[in-house]
Amino acid sequence: MPSPAVLKISTMLQMQDAMNTKVNAQWIEQNFAWYRAVWIECGELIDHYGYKWWKKQNPDMAQVELEVVDIWHFGMSALFKKDLAFEDLAQRIDAVVQRHQAANYDVLAATEVLACDSLQNKSFSVALFLHLLDAVGMDLDKLYLSYVGKNVLNFFRQDNGYKDGSYRKVWAGREDNEHLTELLAQLDSNSIGLRDDLYEALNNRYQHALQSA
Repeated sequence: MPSPAVLKISTMLQMQDAMNTKVNAQWIEQNFAWYRAVWIECGELIDHYGYKWWKKQNPDMAQVELEVVDIWHFGMSALFKKDLAFEDLAQRIDAVVQRHQAANYDVLAATEVLACDSLQNKSFSVALFLHLLDAVGMDLDKLYLSYVGKNVLNFFRQDNGYKDGSYRKVWAGREDNEHLTELLAQLDSNSIGLRDDLYEALNNRYQHALQSA
């Protein structure tokens, strides 16, 4: 019987495969440059956290955590191999998790180390990603909950015209990431139907915004 951690990792891998397949059925064979998306997302994380010493900035940790989840989306995608089962890949990732030891990185340093490794090796390091999780105060359980939320948002975007450019991420005056964060806080995180409940809540809010525009 797989451990709870392996089950969560396997579930996230399956959800990521479903999302990627929705965009491109042969996504694994296409060998996309996932590492490039990783370091770009690292830059966005730093922007939300704040790095401008010449002006007052307060870290937006809710958005920082969402950027961590975005990095995980692309990072997991980089780890897939043809004919490698979800469970086997989940076991490999969990083995890295089990060996993990905390390092004394702050958020900016952990993000830069991960981005640098992605650029230099054109790959994704689970070990360095775990240091970033530590730095922002997230664990596997929180990553899982946030990942489910963002995966639902990605499906929602695709269902509403993201691929053809008709969907706009800013509606009702705020970016859809912000709507997601607010709705996640309102729903029962332990609900078996969390994914469906979140999609319905997001869609209801979106449709209301369109009707009010």
